[in-house]
Amino acid sequence: MTGNADGNGLGGPAAQPPRGAAFFDLDKTLMAGSSGIFFARAAYETGMISRSRLVRDVYENLRFRLLGSTDDRADVVRRRVAETIAGVRVRDLERLSPRVLSGVLPRLYPQMLERAYAHQDEGRRVYILTAASQEMADLLAHVLAFDGGLGTRSEIIDGRYTGRPAGPFNYREGKVLAMRDLAEREAIELGDSYAYSDSESDLPMLRAVRHAVVVNPDAALRRIAAQERWEVIELDPLGRRLKTLAVLGAGTAVASLARMVIEQRGGNGAGRGPERRVRRRTAPAARRNGSSRSRGARPRRGG
Repeated sequence: MTGNADGNGLGGPAAQPPRGAAFFDLDKTLMAGSSGIFFARAAYETGMISRSRLVRDVYENLRFRLLGSTDDRADVVRRRVAETIAGVRVRDLERLSPRVLSGVLPRLYPQMLERAYAHQDEGRRVYILTAASQEMADLLAHVLAFDGGLGTRSEIIDGRYTGRPAGPFNYREGKVLAMRDLAEREAIELGDSYAYSDSESDLPMLRAVRHAVVVNPDAALRRIAAQERWEVIELDPLGRRLKTLAVLGAGTAVASLARMVIEQRGGNGAGRGPERRVRRRTAPAARRNGSSRSRGARPRRGG
């Protein structure tokens, strides 16, 4: 009696359980946008970062959804996060988890969760593989009933983060190092495994396995996927709309979206100032639309 032990496709019959695993990038792959923005919001709402810092993070999230990641941007984000958590108690960051999850969970793609659970049902272990923190990877892996998470580790001394790394940055080849280390510990055959990602920066991760699947790919990865005949999954309608805006000159639109997020999510009373400014800006329009106190306000210029 013979059987096919060569990684079977999703839904296909397996003569024996595969020894492979499935690795899922987090941002723009398992979820829409970046998980980092929800950490930033939680940090702002609890006074850990400033409003101006939150505005920059909102902008970076929108830019990421529009253009994807780059090595320079990833390094900037890594340094900024390290500066934010330096000296912070581990317990204080753990207490941000409910706020972070309240933002991340509604943005998970149901289709990708179905993929992950199908892999598990076929006998493969499923892991989140992300440049985000190990704490984020562990938290989501637990909530989603995955088999584990692989993220970027930060040094902890006496219950506080030092701001220094505690291992390789989980980015580009760093992800492959994490995969190989896990494969050695858990007897996983990468040659029978799957990897899912959105970014050209994850080419090492995608090439480390037999089955590469690209999700909401950036332009560079889309070209490579076509050459390699990899499966492509499109799930991000906002990303497509933002690309259309970019053609029309989306700089102002992106800034407006960032302000809107701040005004809606200021939290703990901090958002009341922007809300008052919004009301003052809209009041003239209301008077022009029929208020008896209107005295012929001059029309605004521009579109």
